[in-house]
Amino acid sequence: MAGLLGKNSPEDTIVQFNSLPAIRASNALRDDPRKAIEALAVSAPYELGQTTQIVTFCLYPVYLRGEAYLAARQGAAAAAEFQKILDHPGLVQNEPIGPLAHLGIGRANALAGDTGKARSAYQEFPLAVERR
Repeated sequence: MAGLLGKNSPEDTIVQFNSLPAIRASNALRDDPRKAIEALAVSAPYELGQTTQIVTFCLYPVYLRGEAYLAARQGAAAAAEFQKILDHPGLVQNEPIGPLAHLGIGRANALAGDTGKARSAYQEFPLAVERR
């Protein structure tokens, strides 16, 4: 279906540089996180753009890249991706990736061996869920 979507929307920036890379990364994440990271490379120049006015799927490629870095055991890189989400609450609005970014940072910091930062992020997670 992703191939058909890409074929039917060759000039749609959102499809080509947000939706399709996210779909491809989601599929690759199961087997090879490096391929997921590669699939999301094309979305980097567009990742801070708002995709629609009705439903925002902003920063989903960033979230998936963070998850891929976690799967690849690259804690510092994962934390940087999740931090991008937290740095742009106006783009994320009430999307679930907002609170989940706190959880991702906790996991990334735990992976990197920084238990203090991990604990802080884990403590912030339930508060972020309540604010949502």
